[in-house]
Amino acid sequence: MTGLERTLGFLNREPVDRPPFHPIIMRWAAKYAGIKYRNFCLNPLDKCKGMIRCARDFDIDWVTVMSDPWAEASAFGIQVEYPEDSLPVDKGGHLPDASTASLLPHYNPLKNVRCKNRIVEIEEFRKQVGNEKFIVGWVEGPVAEYVDLRGASNASVDLLLEPEVVERTMDTIIECAMEFITLQIKAGAHCIGIGDAFCSQIGPELYYKYAFERQKKLVDHIHSEGTAAKLHICGDTGSILEGMIRTGTDIIDIDHLVPSLRPFASLLTGNQVFSGKSDPVTVIQDGSADLIKQSVMTDYKDSNGRCIVSAGCEITPGTTIKNMISFRNADLPYRIT
Repeated sequence: MTGLERTLGFLNREPVDRPPFHPIIMRWAAKYAGIKYRNFCLNPLDKCKGMIRCARDFDIDWVTVMSDPWAEASAFGIQVEYPEDSLPVDKGGHLPDASTASLLPHYNPLKNVRCKNRIVEIEEFRKQVGNEKFIVGWVEGPVAEYVDLRGASNASVDLLLEPEVVERTMDTIIECAMEFITLQIKAGAHCIGIGDAFCSQIGPELYYKYAFERQKKLVDHIHSEGTAAKLHICGDTGSILEGMIRTGTDIIDIDHLVPSLRPFASLLTGNQVFSGKSDPVTVIQDGSADLIKQSVMTDYKDSNGRCIVSAGCEITPGTTIKNMISFRNADLPYRIT
């Protein structure tokens, strides 16, 4: 069974030999493949090389374009610096005020290097792995992208004091994201992830005011293109998790800060599944094989078997190969032989 077959079968509630294995690997993948992180972010062939090598060496069921959140931001004019072997750094170019943000022009994904690279990456994945792995593209959600454009402090004030102009700006962000989604799907993505990390910081009132309907609009657009959707929000999303599920997204990422999946498992409908939620530091990086297995088994049981094996967020570059293998083998009790 291929990674694509396993993932689609799991989403469709069909019998599979084991739950899909979808760890979020970015810096870990670059380190394992011996690729400088600047090249991993900026060179599509290097990113694909690293992701595919990890997927095949550790029997990971997906490959993704994930590396950093700055692709669309750079298209909107944010200045980003790429150190040789560490995370990209936001160096400026933020919109000076909310009213300026509301005049945000549309960008052309095909004329921005970072956005174009993402499309090239998906095309390269299709060329190299075809239907062997579940290929996932990516866009930033409305809140996360607004925060990128204004900076976290200014954006937080805007959400409270400038709701009308914030909503106009977010509508432009969503319109651009929908165009970018279509291009990624045409390039060959089996799924599009939506990253909206800052939503866990704003509370349920502002989440439902600004994010919920716009995330749902993105999910509906992805589904209209015949593709699966994934929603990723870091942090403790317990207060908004019901809404995340109601967006209709197929895969809901759960961070380790959510205490348990048990209260939310009954809310899943149709093809929906959770993904997560092992702690990437205390469990996957620093934990024993038994602790890793216990974490995976707990999430599997608490979700009534509807949980992709993953961590709550990115696997740290300090995680050993031994622990990655333990993570890979943690679902053994649930495998069908």
